[in-house]
Amino acid sequence: MHNVLFLPFLQIPSGHHHVADSIENQLKQMAVNINCEKIDILSYGYGNIESLISSVYLQWIHKLPKVYSKIYRLAAVERPKLNKRFRTYEVLFIDMFRNLLQEKKPDVIICTHALPSYMVARLKKLQLWTGIIINVYTDYFINNLWGIEEIDYHFVPSMKMKDQLVGQGVNAKRIFITGIPVHPIFSMKNQIVKKDPIFSALISGGNMGAGSIVQLLNRLKPGGQILYKVLCGKNGKLLRRIKNLNNPLIQPIPYISSKEEMNRLYDVTDMIITKPGGVTISECLIKKLPIFVYDVLPGQEEQNLIFLKDKGLVHHLDEWTIHENIEEKLLTVLRYKKRETICRIHHYLMEIDLEDPGSFIIDIFEKG
Repeated sequence: MHNVLFLPFLQIPSGHHHVADSIENQLKQMAVNINCEKIDILSYGYGNIESLISSVYLQWIHKLPKVYSKIYRLAAVERPKLNKRFRTYEVLFIDMFRNLLQEKKPDVIICTHALPSYMVARLKKLQLWTGIIINVYTDYFINNLWGIEEIDYHFVPSMKMKDQLVGQGVNAKRIFITGIPVHPIFSMKNQIVKKDPIFSALISGGNMGAGSIVQLLNRLKPGGQILYKVLCGKNGKLLRRIKNLNNPLIQPIPYISSKEEMNRLYDVTDMIITKPGGVTISECLIKKLPIFVYDVLPGQEEQNLIFLKDKGLVHHLDEWTIHENIEEKLLTVLRYKKRETICRIHHYLMEIDLEDPGSFIIDIFEKG
């Protein structure tokens, strides 16, 4: 039996967890002799304090976004360097990681967050652990915290990130462009005949709060040419507020747990209006949907947006708070720029040289 340990960070249902779950799902479908386990080191080492830290983190993002953005940019984006040390993290976590690895005895560690990657790489550098480490990057840039030198394989979303790692001295043969891995079902196309006589837009990103989505809906002023379906996730407040709008052109959709249902929803949608979270964007790119970004969380999403706009993969609704007719901009893209948008998405997807990370990991075991 081979042991694979997935290391996201925090219990917040973020892209780090979704990517880990997607690869774990692939492995379980392909092999019966692989044991997969996913552990958040904060919960493992500090117990209930994880929920407090998660709460403080979310409050910081929403109440002091400019402060968070500046600190994140200085700490995580600017001045990347080799042989970096983050001694505070080492003091807080290195013994926990050492104990975890001694307890679980993984053959392969898959890091979907930068902090576990740094800590496990540090243990490997100190020769306190000798197994295989894979970085799976869940955003469209490389946070400075990621371990680099001691990592065996890097699964990156783009050629730009591969080139950056090569520039830092990583052997190109150890870097694979995978996109941001998502559940395999999103590569399937449902044979569905679209029933809506008008365009359909899927609005996503309301799970963290109702504020910006409600403001957006108030600005849309649907004119009958687009049906808006709003993914409310587990946000009951947002679901109720949209129902209270009593607008037949704005439909709230409660939490969807089924990947099959989410895939079907993508296939009957003409566009998505969302925030630039790595996993959601990756799913929409695979479905070749025109993507409109209406809101950006500070930190990772700001960096994602820079890459996505540079590649022409998204349309930024950066002035929706002051424009009266947002729907007209959506219709202009769908009517006159959709083919150009899809071509750019297709060009990006052509960079991917490893579509099946699960098979690659199984090959590692078979080669011994």
